[in-house]
Amino acid sequence: MTDYRPDPRILELGDSFYDAVEPARFPAAIPRFLNRRAAAEVGLELDGAEWERHFQRFEPLPGNLERPLALRYHGHQFRHYNPDIGDGRGFLFAQLRDARGRLLDLGTKGSGQTPYSRFGDGRLTLKGAVREVLASEMLEALGVETSRTFALFETGEALQRNDEPSPTRSAVLTRLSHGHIRIGTFQRLAFFKDADGLRALTRYCLTHLYGEAGDAPVRLLELVCARTARLAASYLAAGFVHGVLNSDNINVTGESFDYGPWRFAPDWDEEFVAAYFDQGGLYAFGRQPEAIHWDVAQLAGALSLIAPPDALKAELDRWPALFQDALVAALLRRLGVGSRGEAEDLELVGALLAALRTRDVTIDRLFFDWHGGRDPGGAIYAGKPFRVLADKLKGAVSLGTDSELCSMPIDEVEAIWARIAEDDDWSAFEAKVAAIRRMGAAMTPPCASPGEAAKDAEPETL
Repeated sequence: MTDYRPDPRILELGDSFYDAVEPARFPAAIPRFLNRRAAAEVGLELDGAEWERHFQRFEPLPGNLERPLALRYHGHQFRHYNPDIGDGRGFLFAQLRDARGRLLDLGTKGSGQTPYSRFGDGRLTLKGAVREVLASEMLEALGVETSRTFALFETGEALQRNDEPSPTRSAVLTRLSHGHIRIGTFQRLAFFKDADGLRALTRYCLTHLYGEAGDAPVRLLELVCARTARLAASYLAAGFVHGVLNSDNINVTGESFDYGPWRFAPDWDEEFVAAYFDQGGLYAFGRQPEAIHWDVAQLAGALSLIAPPDALKAELDRWPALFQDALVAALLRRLGVGSRGEAEDLELVGALLAALRTRDVTIDRLFFDWHGGRDPGGAIYAGKPFRVLADKLKGAVSLGTDSELCSMPIDEVEAIWARIAEDDDWSAFEAKVAAIRRMGAAMTPPCASPGEAAKDAEPETL
């Protein structure tokens, strides 16, 4: 592990921000997904026994946290404030630097009970873990800033659940993330009127997550606004519906994480909902920007304890414009064409959205067929919105080519899981991860080296 750079900075905040916990002991350790690509990027060259020791039994990594830490936070859940949450089935296991110098966290899901488990068993179903791998891999390939599934072990327990057939198989999952500080982490401190804690957390985020000195809360909000606007835009460009955009699920780095009832919208239906329990459509596909903006407003409210409200409001008011700019950039990237200036870009994106809103084809099909600025023609694209799009694409500069059409419809997700559940057949899962990575490599901008593209296309092996 010559390039491994441990850096457990979370300890600077002190034990009022977390609780030391013990990982669960599991009866089995069956490796199902080991992200060697991500491991290499953080200097972790592990053999099979080391993967199990550190990411199933959670023995400390050298020079890192001596015990796992369950982080404390509050949050709004479907707009209702909840002070009784925190890391209930996961913990922060380690912190380390990547080759770019970014501070990254290794955190868990399904690793056992903590002081915040309430009535939960602290476990994760294998189906939930499989879905998280598929979501994080697909989003990464589509250019969304996302946590990455680092390791997945099946753990040999039979779990009882109300929302899927039980007993069901169990798993423990580790994520690699750019920070674990949520908007809800700030809300908890504001709830207790802990101004000193807010200043310390602001300093931590600016210094270690944004690489800036100081503890200026208005500057932190400015940065969070830009990152979360980009996150919201990237969700729409990917056709992705997170499902649960509560304020405890929004990372202050603007990185997407925690994939539960997610889905990819089959077409551009702004009312499409991922979670069966989101009966009011609060987190529907087209309402995700509004939801994320609302969550950022809760961060501004928390920071008002230590910063002028007018200055915070001024930053928050810039969010819609930041989102619009980010949406243009995200849609152009997904379409695989370069920018030609603000006016032309806006016209092109307007035509693209009009074509998508016809719902004549799926989101993935349209982006694949028109990728790089090509006009596929044909009867399906004979209508006026598509002819306008073709006109606006004339002279566009192509940025890469898709190797294959790769979608993630919910029926395919269920079919992949059915083969695992019924026959312990992981071939469809492994093939899907490989296909996703080939798509991601093909969409890599031309400036990336051929070696990087080839590496990105490699499937994981156990």
